[in-house]
Amino acid sequence: MKIRNLHLWDVSYKEAFAIQERLKTDLTLCDRDIPRQIQRIAGADISYTKGDNRFFATVVLLSFPSLEIIEEASCIHKVHFPYIPGLLTFREGPALLKAFAKLKHEPDIILFDGHGTAHPRGIGLASHMGLWLDKPTIGCAKKKLVGTFDNVGNERGDYSLLTYKNRTVGAALRTKKNVKPIFVSQGHKIGLKRAVDVTLCCCSRYRLPEPTRRAHCAVNKIRTEYIASA
Repeated sequence: MKIRNLHLWDVSYKEAFAIQERLKTDLTLCDRDIPRQIQRIAGADISYTKGDNRFFATVVLLSFPSLEIIEEASCIHKVHFPYIPGLLTFREGPALLKAFAKLKHEPDIILFDGHGTAHPRGIGLASHMGLWLDKPTIGCAKKKLVGTFDNVGNERGDYSLLTYKNRTVGAALRTKKNVKPIFVSQGHKIGLKRAVDVTLCCCSRYRLPEPTRRAHCAVNKIRTEYIASA
């Protein structure tokens, strides 16, 4: 994959905040560059052991809508940026980009285990990575970071808009009956309705969408095997 070079990663937390404020104005929050028929969809995730600065990143590319695995790409990357709420991308971004660079096929849409616009400054991991990758991206998170929402209906596909500072930033989506909703938000180059629809199409048997669920399973397996063999 072609990856843009938008800024340095070795920055202070104040510089990181400033980068987010600058980049969020470049986000496109409507459908852009999405094929009429989506053929490939990717999921990305990170795994690490607490107290260890080695981050393991995996990207899983699936066919759509059959969700069969096309390829996987992984990497190990040493991280030095500290954990600071709202600046997750500065810890996970470099490792994820190294994994994406190994893909032989380009995805049409990418799902991230994290937030997009549902973020204190409106540019979470999915949005930030969308700008670097110049691809339509979606944030699919297990927990809410910001905002409020009304009760979500109990049927699969029911959702409630997530609002923050009088602005819609995502949706709480019920992907399975009687199961907690997940939080979907636009990353880049996609509208909220399309983001919700694509995410729901990726949720077949489980609460979480298959691209990020499979990336999560794959990266944890890689980390466990690597540490066991060390």
